[in-house]
Order: sequence, then C-alpha cells, then structure tokens
Amino acid sequence: MRLTEPTLHADRLLVLLRQIVGTPHVLVAPHATARYTRGYRFGAGKVRAVVRPRTLVEFWRVAELCVAADQILIVQAANTGLTGGSTPDGETYDRPVILVSTRRLRGVHLLGGGRQAICLPGTTLHKLETVLARHGREPHSVIGSSCIGASVLGGISNNSGGALVQRGPAYTEMALFARVTPDRRLELVNHLGVVLDPDPVRALERLERGAFSAGEIHWPDAQGHDSTYIDHVRAIDAQTPARFNQDERRWFEASGCAGKLIVFAVRVDSFPAEKESRVFYVGTSGTGTLEDLRRHLLTAYDEVPIAGEYMHRDAFRIAEAYGRDTVALIRYAGTRNIPRLFAAKAWLDDLCRRIPLLPEHLTDRVLQLIGRFLPHQIPEKMRVFETRFAHHLILRVSSRIAAQVEADLGAILDGEAGDWFACTQEEGTRAFLHRFAAAGAALRYRAVNGKTSGPIVALDIALRRNDRSWFETLPDALDGKIIEKLYYGHFLCHVLHQDYILKPGISAEETEHEMLALLDARGARYPAEHNLGHIYTADAAMADHYRDLDPCNCLNPGIGKTTKRKNWKAEGV
Repeated sequence: MRLTEPTLHADRLLVLLRQIVGTPHVLVAPHATARYTRGYRFGAGKVRAVVRPRTLVEFWRVAELCVAADQILIVQAANTGLTGGSTPDGETYDRPVILVSTRRLRGVHLLGGGRQAICLPGTTLHKLETVLARHGREPHSVIGSSCIGASVLGGISNNSGGALVQRGPAYTEMALFARVTPDRRLELVNHLGVVLDPDPVRALERLERGAFSAGEIHWPDAQGHDSTYIDHVRAIDAQTPARFNQDERRWFEASGCAGKLIVFAVRVDSFPAEKESRVFYVGTSGTGTLEDLRRHLLTAYDEVPIAGEYMHRDAFRIAEAYGRDTVALIRYAGTRNIPRLFAAKAWLDDLCRRIPLLPEHLTDRVLQLIGRFLPHQIPEKMRVFETRFAHHLILRVSSRIAAQVEADLGAILDGEAGDWFACTQEEGTRAFLHRFAAAGAALRYRAVNGKTSGPIVALDIALRRNDRSWFETLPDALDGKIIEKLYYGHFLCHVLHQDYILKPGISAEETEHEMLALLDARGARYPAEHNLGHIYTADAAMADHYRDLDPCNCLNPGIGKTTKRKNWKAEGV
C-alpha cells in the first residue's frame, strides 16, 4: 500500500526516516542542523530534519517517503554555493522542509580508461581530479572551487562556470535522476548510457557498486560537456554574454535543474591534462588596453588560452590583507586536506555560536591574527605591479602557443600601455592562489571589521561579449554607500565577480536593486555562473523550465524568487 500524507504525521515520519538511514543521521536539533541550513555566504531557514543517507538506495527511499508525505525536499551537495540555492529560505514555506545532505554518497566510476566518469551525488571536484590524475586527465574544473569541496553534481545542476576558458559551463546530457510526477509519484529516469534494472532499488544498488559490464556501457551521441563553448566565447562581437545561468542553451534535464530534480549520478567528460603550460602576469591601467588584449587572445591563435583571471588593484590589496592565511594554508596543507580543514572550521563556528560569551566570527578573527604574522605569500614582482597598475591579468597558456603569446604581449603592452612578466612555476601557482583568495576576502573583511562596516552585496555578472566598456563606473550617490569594491573574475569569458562592502546602516537589498538596474541598462546578465538561489529573479523562461521539471513544486521551491507554494500556487492567494 502506498504511503500517504495522513498516515505520516511528524513523529511517525521521523521514525521511518531513522529506520532508513539510522538515528544518528536524522538531525533535528537546531545546533545540529545549522551547518546545513545556513548558506556559505547567504541564506538560512528552518527545516523539520536534515537526513544524511549512506547509499543511493537509502537516498531513493528517503525521497520516496518524503514525496508521499507531502514534504518539501531540498537536496544539498557541498553547501559551497553563494546564493542560498541549496539551503532553506526563511520560514515561509507552506509544507515542512526535509533537507537531504548527499555528502556521504561519494563514488566515481571511470569509463573508457578515464575518458568519461560517472559521479555520485557527494563526489567532490577535488576527488574527481585526484582519480583522473592517475590517468593523465582532468575534470571540467580544477581551479578554485575544488579547494573547498564543491561537488560535481552541484556544478552540473547550476551550470557553474569556472576559470578554464576552453571548457565553458558545467554541462552533461547523461544523468540518472528522479522526478516527481503531477500525481506525486517518484519516477526514476535513466539517461546515463548504462543498462540498469528497471526496478529503482536494484538499479541504484548496481550503479553504486559499479556492477555493470563493458557491454552494458553505451556511448550515446550525447554531450558530456559543452563542446561548442570555444566557438561561442570566440565570438567577440556578439551582443550577448558568453555564459550565464539563465541561458536556455545549457538546460538539459540535470544540467541547470537547480535542485528541481533528484539527481543520483551524472556522466561527464574528462580532458587530457596539460602537462606543460606557461603563466604570464600582466598589468595595465588602461581598461581599453586590457580589452584589446582579451579580444586578441581569443581570436589570434589556433587555440584559446587555458585561463585568464582578472583582479583589480583593490581586490589585490584586500586579498593580500585578508586572504594571506588562505594562500598559506593551501600552499602548505595541500588541496587534498583543504575540504577537511574547512569542515573543521565550520564545526568550530557552530560550536562558538552556542557559547554566548565568545565574540562573533571567532575563528576568522584568530585566522586573521595569524595571517598578520605570516610572510607575504605573493612574489615581490606582483606587489610591485600592484603599485604600478590598476588592472591585473593572470594568463595561463599551453606550451603550443606560449612563444606567440609572449611575443604579442611585448607588442600590445609596449611603452606606457602596461607591462608583463613570465612567471616561474612557483610564481604562477602563487598568482592563481592569490586570485582564489580574493573570493573570500570580503567575507573575512566583514567578519573582522563588523563594527565599522555594513553588509556585503556580492554580484556575479556576465557582460556582453562585445562590451568594450567592461569596467564599472558607479554614480556618485551609489558609490558613496560603499567602503570597498572588489572586482575580480574570469576575464576572457567577460565574467566578473563584484563584491561591495557597504557602510554601516546601508540597506544591502536597496543597494543591490540599484546596481542591478545599472547592469540591466548595460545588457549584462546575472548570475553568470551560480544558482539563482534566493537572490536573483528567474525570468519567465526559467520559471517555466522549473515548472516543467517539478510540476508539484515540492523540490527546492522558491528558487529564483518563484512561489514556494504547492502546485505553483501564487503567493498570497
């Protein structure tokens, strides 16, 4: 007999969930759920329980039970997002919320000697990178987010971008997922390209073990990454951005689903590891010079650069002051240990919140104090460039085009236009780590200077590919609300992250609305590479896309500021 909502009041539901995953893995106390219900940068809300399944079969049974009981399901991978897209949003839901953490559901199955990989929900980018390295290959993203434990499925669900120009947003057309039908049944859909049993339990159990033969692995005519992106980003005179979250070209089932499907596995392409590359450090004070260089780098060679990361002088300065310990930690602890260290920090943060006498953000304050006594983590050459130039570009290219790029840098940056130098391997590594540290610098600044600074507005924007006026100039009235502006991003893709630390008493919501209006006038799109979360508003096409995926509106409702109500009933009706 099918379970229905009347048979599952709150206590009974929790009993059944504990029977499925074990009592220690059904969390209900606020201090126990806080780590999952607070976003990395934004978002927080109330849940009935956080459930942590250990197997895909447990995951299926939890989802089936919650759908039958008319509970809201929010499936969370690593909780490293910036917009609250995998956490609850307040307490305005019309049904109880069950948050399912997939961190324990880790596993990678390599196909074709590592040419492709099947990843389970909790698999991190760092884990996939480590597994593929044994075969001389790399995943879609290897810079930045892999250091803090971001998941492969999270990237696919949000069409996340990343620093690697040649690979574009995370995308696949091969996935195993469950959808909730209009009559509120859970239906398993196998588009993974692997022959599995039609029974969901047997199919998921076999997949988790990797118990399929070579003959059961098909090689369908389906994409495991966005193979058209290189041509797309090379179109430098196009009126639209190269990549942004609401781009319909990159919505396909699990790809871009934003939690509106329950994804059990994705199949993704890997890429040959670049064994030899060169890093160049570029400085200029002319935005036109940097834009000319961007256009040249994307069109002048047989291949595009591997990465081109931008930092404004102010972001450089704040990252040096408030991210020095981050760079040192990654350098000396290694990326393999960073996820554990971040998890330990999160645990300490939760513990400190429960002790009233301790100051806010104690761990950040301690780390900042340690950072003051550390030596500079970035080379002297880069620090000299910070005094000379407003705009900095860290450029990585393959050895195949390095000589051409080096010659062209000398020509384009001739005289007063700017300067550059070729990095040693160590200098290149530190330059990219410094750029990575900029992503968390605003948060650290706010944590340490909370009494003298206001909230943070963090924007993730995609500029038009033909936009020569790419650097922002704010009206005086708006600029006067801001203490610090941090501009950094993936410059060759014209994707910028813009963090604003506001003055005390300034409304973040009102300031953000003013800034978004300016971006609309410029033809920019947002977000560029993160989930809409509960910050950005879904346009009509994306809202329709969410309705098609989740007709009952029981999976991650409210995303993109859509209604949180059952069956997509309008708020307030």
